[in-house]
Amino acid sequence: MRPAVLITAALVVAMALGVALFGSPYLTAHVTRMLVYAIFAMSLDLLIGYCGLVSLGHAAFFGIGGYTTAVLAAKLQITNVLVGLPVSILTAALGALAIGLLTLRTKGIYFIMATLAFAEMVYFFVNDSDFLGGSDGLLVRARFRLDIGSLVSLDASDRTVTFVIALVAAALTFIGLFLFVRSPFGRVLQGIRSNEKRMRALGYPVARYKLACFVIGGALAGLAGHLHVLLTSLADPSILDWLHSAQVLMMVIIGGLGSLIGPAIGAFVLIELIDQAAELTEHWKLIVGVTVIAVTLFGKGGLVGLGSALAARFHGAKVGA
Repeated sequence: MRPAVLITAALVVAMALGVALFGSPYLTAHVTRMLVYAIFAMSLDLLIGYCGLVSLGHAAFFGIGGYTTAVLAAKLQITNVLVGLPVSILTAALGALAIGLLTLRTKGIYFIMATLAFAEMVYFFVNDSDFLGGSDGLLVRARFRLDIGSLVSLDASDRTVTFVIALVAAALTFIGLFLFVRSPFGRVLQGIRSNEKRMRALGYPVARYKLACFVIGGALAGLAGHLHVLLTSLADPSILDWLHSAQVLMMVIIGGLGSLIGPAIGAFVLIELIDQAAELTEHWKLIVGVTVIAVTLFGKGGLVGLGSALAARFHGAKVGA
């Protein structure tokens, strides 16, 4: 693991713990939201940055995970995180499996449009469903719990507890994906991204590898959706919209494709940028758009690539001196 990655991860953890111990309720919730979207962005980076699967429907799995959590709590009174979390992840994974079996028959722009189409189908189904709250969404009035038998019983709706859960989930997601993409399986995925025809000629079942990657990415998006509902106590159709998929795609681009830590940083940067720009002007989307264009044009590899280039230039200047 690169020293820069270790230092960045250590700083993020230290700052996050500082927020939990000394931050206001608003700041704690704000950083928790950033951690949720860091997981969401890393799950999409797995698809795009390591397998070459550009999806515009990734929010569908975020929404499936979120709505599963909300239904369990609001309709079935199952509020234990240790029950809702695996069920939400499994439901999102099954959704990704079903959609992946159909969309992965296509390639390129057709795959992008197919994922968008299926995501919009899920969006309209939820938006028109009275059982799921329709356009108003599904509000969870019960408080979430983290219960481990009689040993541990925590109020998971408490913002500090939710923050710690999100922090642990984000750290485990990053570590797990870091090891996964460097495993033989992950190396095959990167080979498929670089030259799919060559990998197929070498005898690898490319379709199975791509489907497995798609399902894993969907499951992690479901994890982020579960944490989102844990934080907000609300699942509404907007989390399924294609604009939500586009937003997380911007996080990945800003942070840097194929780096894992980059999209996580991109999530923090974009969320903070949107909040600050919205306070300055009603035309905040213009500021966000210009920033994304600037990073894309002048920061090859996103913020991580820009940081690496600056570090290399500084190191070169130091050696030359």
